[in-house]
Amino acid sequence: MFKLLPAVTKGSKAMRDVYCETMMSLAAKNENIVALDADLVSSSGMKKFFEAYPDRAFQCGVAEANMIGTAAGLSLVGKIPYAHTFGPFASRRVCDQIFLSACYAKLNVRIIGSDPGITAAYNGGTHMPFEDMGVLRSIAKITLIEPSDPVMVRDIITQLADKYGVYYIRMGRKGSTYIYEEGSSFEIGKGNVLKEGGDATVIASGIMVAEALSAAERLSKEGVSVRVVDMFTWKPMDTELVEKCASETGAIVTAENHNIYGGLGAAVAEACVKTKPVPIEMVGVMDEFGQVGTEDYLRTAYNLTDDAIIEAVRKVLKRK
Repeated sequence: MFKLLPAVTKGSKAMRDVYCETMMSLAAKNENIVALDADLVSSSGMKKFFEAYPDRAFQCGVAEANMIGTAAGLSLVGKIPYAHTFGPFASRRVCDQIFLSACYAKLNVRIIGSDPGITAAYNGGTHMPFEDMGVLRSIAKITLIEPSDPVMVRDIITQLADKYGVYYIRMGRKGSTYIYEEGSSFEIGKGNVLKEGGDATVIASGIMVAEALSAAERLSKEGVSVRVVDMFTWKPMDTELVEKCASETGAIVTAENHNIYGGLGAAVAEACVKTKPVPIEMVGVMDEFGQVGTEDYLRTAYNLTDDAIIEAVRKVLKRK
């Protein structure tokens, strides 16, 4: 069960720190936990793990495809591999290896793609994955997750130690916003209703969850009642919840730090069109490449803000 904080707060602990802490805890209990990285041990915050468990830590260098193959091989001998690199290299660059060596082979691999979307900031367009979830969503038998805060990172990473399959976790790396109380737990494959509302539903993910909550609060002062859903699992999509929201509110806005083509909005629309078509507006990256800038600048440049969500809600209500 999850519980919301009284208000969204800026955290002092980065997601990568929580990732390392959780991996250390798992490794202390289970000798089959192993970590792989592609020349980004400092960036992933995993130095302590690599120092504490040198026989279970694999520095694969700038050879991401080989890293996924290595993770698959470790899975074959009973290990539980967590393989990290930046999001574009964990998706575009290794797509064939994820398909063949992991998913097609029905193996047990966790892939951590960090700095999703605009959170890549100064690393710029080459390192700014707006398409990672879309690329991987078309591969069979893969689960796609985007944790929305460090509390969720801790719980999801812990859960995956006891699950089998191929998982891609799209995870922030540095700064973090806390939405949930410590100790909250989350069901993979099920969305979280964070705020009830009857006029429209905003289905958000990752950094856009906090923006959706802000937009809903601002709209409530205008008499507009907005339901907010944290859809942290993109695949399998919680189609039952999507259909319920469509039936009860009659209008949906999606909000994602990702290209709207092939992303969360597309997945929600696919769910709706089968049983409950309703007007849908999408807030996300409008088929563009990334650029260098601060995260605040990039949020505005790509309209990944509560203002953009409010505008989309007003637009979808006119179509309702």
